[in-house]
Amino acid sequence: MRRLLHAILIGLLGAGIVHIIVLLLVPEFTERNAWSRLAMASNLYRMTRLDAEAGGTPVVKSVDPLFYAAACRFDLSDGMVRVKAPGNVPFWSVSVYDRSGHNIYSFNDHSATGRVLDSIVLTPAQMIEIRKDLPEELQGAIFVEAPIGEGMFVIRSFVPDDSWKPTVSRFLEQSSCELQDY
Repeated sequence: MRRLLHAILIGLLGAGIVHIIVLLLVPEFTERNAWSRLAMASNLYRMTRLDAEAGGTPVVKSVDPLFYAAACRFDLSDGMVRVKAPGNVPFWSVSVYDRSGHNIYSFNDHSATGRVLDSIVLTPAQMIEIRKDLPEELQGAIFVEAPIGEGMFVIRSFVPDDSWKPTVSRFLEQSSCELQDY
């Protein structure tokens, strides 16, 4: 009976120590999320390459080497954000994430008018205002209504073979992420 009590006490003490260590390590791991890494690499409203092809260390490791990626952080309390990318690539897809990394919205080139990337990210309140008098230059844009404050816009583009690398790189490097006042 004494041994059992001794084993239980040692087990509880060990579990308490492990619990405290895990709690102390939580800040270490949460500071290395995609938002924090992107914040260290660039400012708000600046498109930043995520892959190693852009030179240097990748901001976020890609799970698929056949895709290049770029992202920008935004704050919808400043206004709507317009993301555009010129040119034609074999395939592109887009995801909008909140600051915590939860996917809010996704679409690809098959959803876009003429397969051209032109998108507006805005809050529901901003959407109500823009619908009152939609500017002509936004007629073909894809509107992403996101009930968030801060977020990330990620563009991924397919690179089928080495001959497409310059085209896809140019597509991502010429993409823009701009605050809009309408």
